[in-house]
Amino acid sequence: MKLFYKAGACSLASHIALLEMAADFTLEAVDTVKGATASGADYRAINPKGYVPALALADGEILTEGPAILLYLADQAGAGVLAPLASRERARMVEQLIFTSSELHRAFKPLFRPGANEADQQAARAEVAQKLAHVEAWLADGRDYVVGEHFTVADAYLFVVANWTGFTGMTLDPWPHLAAHHQRIAERPAVRAAMQGEGLRP
Repeated sequence: MKLFYKAGACSLASHIALLEMAADFTLEAVDTVKGATASGADYRAINPKGYVPALALADGEILTEGPAILLYLADQAGAGVLAPLASRERARMVEQLIFTSSELHRAFKPLFRPGANEADQQAARAEVAQKLAHVEAWLADGRDYVVGEHFTVADAYLFVVANWTGFTGMTLDPWPHLAAHHQRIAERPAVRAAMQGEGLRP
């Protein structure tokens, strides 16, 4: 497999999942502005949507959309490794993947948009804060992970998106349960290795 990624972007969650499952894979960075990969390939010929992640499978098929890739990798990892077996817990995991993607991830987008004015950025920070408060409430029962008693791909995705607070002038301090979750996930060997591999930490 080959993961097409951009350092620190949502593709980091797929990178983490691949390392967690000890998969055989390679990486290729993408400049999404220029639409080119590190090897000079036209990225839109690989993923016409133009954004990351994209996962090239051994037979040449390309998967796109972060949550879909994460669910695929969870299934490939084997029973209970990156996703719960129980149908209700699995549904809860998918619920949180969808929330992170459609609500929290989306709320951050204006903060990364070139040329966004201060009013737009303030409105985006307020919306991000509202979504983070929802996650805080979900974690407020003291659970270590998003769903159940074990790390899942939902934890990887939440970690990556919550990490964007550090790049957008925000902090996780107002949400202590989320901050504790973020620190807990940051200490996992696969997470450390993925971040080092993308130049996000020494």
